[in-house]
Amino acid sequence: MQPENPEHLVRDHTIYACVMGSRAFGLATDTSDTDRRGVFLAPTPLYWRFEKPPTHVEGPGEERFSWELERFCELALRGNPNILECLHSPLVEHLDDTGRELLSLRGAFLSRQVHDTFTRYALGQRKKLEADVRTTGAPRWKHAMHLLRLLMSARDLLRTGELRIDVGDRREPLLAVKRGEVPWAEAEAWMVRLAGETEEAVRGTPLPPEPDHARVAAFLFRVRRSSALSAQPYDQVVQGVVGGGRVGEG
Repeated sequence: MQPENPEHLVRDHTIYACVMGSRAFGLATDTSDTDRRGVFLAPTPLYWRFEKPPTHVEGPGEERFSWELERFCELALRGNPNILECLHSPLVEHLDDTGRELLSLRGAFLSRQVHDTFTRYALGQRKKLEADVRTTGAPRWKHAMHLLRLLMSARDLLRTGELRIDVGDRREPLLAVKRGEVPWAEAEAWMVRLAGETEEAVRGTPLPPEPDHARVAAFLFRVRRSSALSAQPYDQVVQGVVGGGRVGEG
């Protein structure tokens, strides 16, 4: 039996696909890439083999990355910032019935844990920027802009219980940072202020202590069961996803 073709899983079994990056954040310029992200549901019979379907796939095409539904839910339940933002993209390109049910669960993934995950991610990015300043005298301004955006997003999420990723009327101040028009000391002070506001927001957040694991698990069980009951004969399912392929990291 030949190895399964990961790109066929994305092509034939995607339940949700969206545009992310600057275009979703409202920060796109004429030179911005179009970053596409998606979620696919591997047919249940593929799990009855020794070689399991991939948890993630890079491609087909450039700037595209997809996760298998179970892996996506695992990361979302952990409060992974990139995954949660993917769930809230305003630029949806594909959505089937299972994808609509996934989006209806967006609130189930949100909890006070996002304070730790967003803060930890932001701290790692800030250390990289500070290292750039020490070695080159300036940060990578695009990364500085996105760190500020992330801090704003985390603060507002903790304040309101809702994750909104479009920066709205904060677009121009953030783009000024990207262009290097804001001194590093001023950008850094902005980061410190946002971090403090985030710490204050978590004390009064409406978010629950934990995500709703049971609700997400029930959803995953239903879609796996439905896939098994409606599946083609095993040999046909396997033959539909054979051939070469390239699997990304994630």
